[in-house]
Amino acid sequence: MRRFAADRRVFFWEEPIGCDHPLPYLEHHHFPADEVTALRPRLPHWWSADEKEAGLKGLLDQFVTNCVAQPPVAWFYTPMMWGWARHLDTAAVVYDCMDELSAFAHADPLLVQREAALLAAADVVFTGGRSLYEAKRRRHGNAHAFPSSIEAEHFALARATVGEPADQRDLAGPRLGYYGVIDERLNLQLIDEVAAARPDWQIVMIGPVVKINPVQLPRRANIHWLGGRSYGELPQYLGGWNVALMPFAINEATRYISPTKTPEYLAGGKPVVSTPVADVVADYGRLEAVAIATTAAEFVTACEKALALPANGTWLRAADAVLAETSWDKTQASMDALIGAAVARRKAAVTPAIRSTRDTPDYDVLVVGAGFAGSVLAERLASQSGQRVLLIDRRDHVAGNAYDEQDAAGILIHRYGPHIFHTNSQDVWDYLSRFTKWRPYEHRVLASVRDRLLPIPINRTTLNGLYGLDLKDDAQAAAFLAARAEQVADIRTSEDVVVAAVGRELYETFFRGYTRKQWGLDPSELDRTVTARVPTRTNTDDRYFTDKFQAMPADGYTRMFENMLDHPLIDTELGVDFRDVASRVTVGHTIFTGPVDEYFGHRFGPLPYRCLSFRHETHDREQFQPVAVVNYPLEDTPYTRITEYKHLTGQKHRQTSVSYEFSSATGDPYYPIPNATAQALYKKYEALADAEPDVSFVGRLATYRYYNMDQVVGQALATFRRLAARLPARHDARVTSSDAN
Repeated sequence: MRRFAADRRVFFWEEPIGCDHPLPYLEHHHFPADEVTALRPRLPHWWSADEKEAGLKGLLDQFVTNCVAQPPVAWFYTPMMWGWARHLDTAAVVYDCMDELSAFAHADPLLVQREAALLAAADVVFTGGRSLYEAKRRRHGNAHAFPSSIEAEHFALARATVGEPADQRDLAGPRLGYYGVIDERLNLQLIDEVAAARPDWQIVMIGPVVKINPVQLPRRANIHWLGGRSYGELPQYLGGWNVALMPFAINEATRYISPTKTPEYLAGGKPVVSTPVADVVADYGRLEAVAIATTAAEFVTACEKALALPANGTWLRAADAVLAETSWDKTQASMDALIGAAVARRKAAVTPAIRSTRDTPDYDVLVVGAGFAGSVLAERLASQSGQRVLLIDRRDHVAGNAYDEQDAAGILIHRYGPHIFHTNSQDVWDYLSRFTKWRPYEHRVLASVRDRLLPIPINRTTLNGLYGLDLKDDAQAAAFLAARAEQVADIRTSEDVVVAAVGRELYETFFRGYTRKQWGLDPSELDRTVTARVPTRTNTDDRYFTDKFQAMPADGYTRMFENMLDHPLIDTELGVDFRDVASRVTVGHTIFTGPVDEYFGHRFGPLPYRCLSFRHETHDREQFQPVAVVNYPLEDTPYTRITEYKHLTGQKHRQTSVSYEFSSATGDPYYPIPNATAQALYKKYEALADAEPDVSFVGRLATYRYYNMDQVVGQALATFRRLAARLPARHDARVTSSDAN
């Protein structure tokens, strides 16, 4: 703080603590030489959360009125302060984001909403590391990374310290140490396993234990939990270690940390062994002084190598060279310049260029993703509300996964696998009918089992063909299935659904292998909705779908999308990345249809998706198989199904093209994983999405739900109706010929 006090007074608002006094008050601690005043709010300990916020707001207002002559620069180090300080008349607002606090254990649920509000109001954002910067830069146009600076001269005292603290002095060597908060960010099991593997090493752990129960701490004769120590004492302890440790867990709470311990330990002349924290690897992983290890065995090996490093060797000189590249003075100068620029912009109101882009954005709406969700919304917003829309996609085409094209043989294929349109919604059918004529088509699927091709979903024909039966009516088929069905008390999983309906043999024959290939999980690990989508019939209806409307776009999906997007208020950019576009255009509202975890920089870790790949082949014959799709449920067949596209399109051609479909965990995301673990992770991203007032998340990937095409269209139409009530209608709205029909 003292460096920022050179030309302005600094007031540091500390965490409030409870008191027994019936009225709130402020403790003042003034440091005249530094022009810094520390303020400690004292609040009655029996107050509720709302009363505490009201009390803090009152204390702040009283202090500003009496002690602050001009609008201050408000520097927020936690979004929670925004709740009672957002009303201040400020010269500028700084958000100093040092940690992803919402990922910590027992985080306040309000953090997500308050951070969104703070980011919207902040003039400049600082982040404490590179990973945090990547997570925040798309949410604020003036974000800057400042990886940890330290007071190097203070920690360099460890290189010459002679008087060790009494509680460490008598410990045998070698000593390996850690200082810092001891909480859920530490890998306690790793510490325990390293201590067990090398009982001759003394592991010194310094820091307060918070948010975890002390009984969880591993207890061994060579692990020493010394408790918290002051900043001034740290070099004395560090000086007595042979190796400094950073045994962090790799979890949500550590995803964005940039530990100041790394440069502090190096300034103290100690080699460092760390788990693979992203910022540590990126900033220091190239140094011989910093070893990266994941498992306990790797950690032990890395520590042994660190212990063998020569004192004052080349490893230390290389570390010192890196430390010399950064300092508090450089960090302060850069931050101060950015704050000064923010204050100047405020004083000048806004420059003409900024006023122009804020008052009249380049586009009213930016739509990210040109699949069904994005294209429907782009069309509706342009044609019905007169919004100027920029539609972008990272692929080189519109239509998303429904994209179809002619292959080298001139056969119309679906590049991303078969898409068969079906719906019971009159509204969805009528809407899409504006942009395409239809070819009637009822989809049929066969499954290759026991050297036979049998209808799927299971029907009476399937049962007769599989078992050599002659079931003549629904009643006989129902009785046959009932005799094989198993009673399941609590139907929770996909396995439960099928076994309860048709028994284990049919489950093993048609469902288990196919599901394991498709999802990479056993049906017992998947939500019941996965197999519940495929009914079991007792009649001979062999249609895959029974919806009221079943058809294929007569000229293909791509042409339907091109017709939909043919509007003068829609600009389309393909083969571009959202981040790049967002950095060069201004928009009033954003519609995001991509993966929701990607939008937020995978803040809580990546959501799991199933991905697809295809092997396309053309055969010199008119027909390859009797129906459009044949499933291969057995696990010894690597692909899940083969699609022959001429059945779908009705195209006449002397050759035919097919695709073999393979499912995997890597690649472009197709399907959200339908199980409880994935849904729990998505709920965290959903909370972030709900806190973005100027962004609408729409579609399968953005809302992490398994939707059919018609359901995505329905969701997009419903989203448009909600947005139309919020976004101002433009006077230059135009009606296309398709709207007039």
